Amino acid sequence: MRQVELHREHVVLRRAVLGMRMAVNVRVSDFLGVALRGIDDAQMLVLVHRDPALTIPLGTSSDVEEIASAWQIWSDIFRLPQLTEPAPRQPAARRRRRNAIRARRPKFLVRRRAGVSLNGTSVHRDEREIIARD
Repeated sequence: MRQVELHREHVVLRRAVLGMRMAVNVRVSDFLGVALRGIDDAQMLVLVHRDPALTIPLGTSSDVEEIASAWQIWSDIFRLPQLTEPAPRQPAARRRRRNAIRARRPKFLVRRRAGVSLNGTSVHRDEREIIARD
């Protein structure tokens, strides 16, 4: 259960979360606009926020003219654009990670070249080198 107070400059939402009462004060400029949603045979006006939990229903009606005039009035009062919500779209397919080995090796080790194998080492002959052997 939540209570909503509408003002020209801000909106106050009062609700209880897990028994703790809270009041959320949101500026009207933080809302995206006033949207028109279709529900069954009626239309619903909604004050749309980026966070769906802060989206506020303003009214419903099955009369097209009444909802259109209310949509214009709410938009003028809050000085927000009128939005039409597109049809819900399908969720995007899950993207693969770029590198499967990334989770196994630290980033700086991935950049470094792995140790050189003994098969590919070059042998220097006829040079004067000092080599310490055990």
